[in-house]
Amino acid sequence: TTAEAKRTITTWLEEQSRGEAQINYKLRDWLFSRQRYWGEPFPIVWKDGRHEPVPEEELPLLAPELEDYNPTGDPEPLLSKATEWVQLPDGARRETNTMPQWAGSCWYYLRYCDPNNGNQFLSPEAGSYWLGGKGNAGAVDLYIGGTEHAVLHLLYARFWHNILNDHGHLQTPEPFQKLVNQGLIMGEDGRKMSKSLGNVINPDDVVEEYGADAFRLYEMFMGPLEQVKPWNMQGVEGVSRFLAKVWRIAMTVNQEGEWEPGNKLGNGEAEQGLLKVVHATIRKVGEDVEKLRFNTAISQMMECANAFTSAEHVPHELFRSLLVLLNPFAPHLTEELWEQLEYSGSCLEEAWPSYDEALLVEQEIEMVVQVNGKVRSRILVPAKAEQDLVEASALADPKVKGHLEGLTIRKVIVVPGRLVNIVAN
Repeated sequence: TTAEAKRTITTWLEEQSRGEAQINYKLRDWLFSRQRYWGEPFPIVWKDGRHEPVPEEELPLLAPELEDYNPTGDPEPLLSKATEWVQLPDGARRETNTMPQWAGSCWYYLRYCDPNNGNQFLSPEAGSYWLGGKGNAGAVDLYIGGTEHAVLHLLYARFWHNILNDHGHLQTPEPFQKLVNQGLIMGEDGRKMSKSLGNVINPDDVVEEYGADAFRLYEMFMGPLEQVKPWNMQGVEGVSRFLAKVWRIAMTVNQEGEWEPGNKLGNGEAEQGLLKVVHATIRKVGEDVEKLRFNTAISQMMECANAFTSAEHVPHELFRSLLVLLNPFAPHLTEELWEQLEYSGSCLEEAWPSYDEALLVEQEIEMVVQVNGKVRSRILVPAKAEQDLVEASALADPKVKGHLEGLTIRKVIVVPGRLVNIVAN
């Protein structure tokens, strides 16, 4: 019986590992078969009340074509409609349940590496190239999935992957090196999107009104990837205005009402302040993308676009850098601008820009000045200023002087790079 089998297995494991049995988690029965057409057919036939696998030379077993896929209400699975396929000449009958979802989704990432191989699901050469050889912790570097999906899928993918690895078909013991669960996007009313609640957002409607880039960008701008976030159409409008701003930096409407490259972009040297903003954006976006902080990367690009809008002149070199940074987020707009401005090649194929660390070194820093613990002013001092200079600058500030009238200074505390606190009575 099942209970006896559990006890026997547990006892054997205790003896082998010299440990004590414990329950780490409870896994219910795996619902593996479904009574539907769509899915992988079981390579099993029934004969004389017993089941047996189909011969290996008949694999893979593909589902037959049906003229009518509509359910009939019959308790028999839909595949039973294919009578010629189901009933075999020797009296055997094929299994008519299917294996939807799990039989393919548990190891699809492996098949992606060798999709045209007709002899193996994955050749050792392709596996080594794409997934790494022995000693690699996991086959896939990063696995991103929704919180409701990833728990079970991760568990079953590990089950599937471990079996294939144990049988020598893989060289990596685990399927994924890192898992990130993306947060659920709620309806505008703060509840989970549901047809019954009438709060479902149709992506087609958003794309039709604002375009695919704005839709894509807003999903990344809503907040941290892992957080649950409510949808807000005003937010879509906001990122749409940002994309329009990027377009208007480069393009202007002529007398015929047609868009053409404007006069803001050109050759020549960039203002030091503008150069600093662009290099700060290159560093920020690069670091944030690596850490999956897409919302803050987009925020930094918005600041860069604002700096371009305020500047009288923007060198092509700097604008190209912004387009390359923005391309993974808004590919359609950036590729269109790249072509309209007659830049060579494709924006997608352009090398990721690099930044000059020297340009990002702050020459001046802002420090808070407190009098007896209360903020009274802020001062700008050289980034590498000595403590005596910082103290003198704080005491010379007119606002600080006003709060020190009639008081005797007892102590001046300088926290480098942050604040000055003057203690007086």
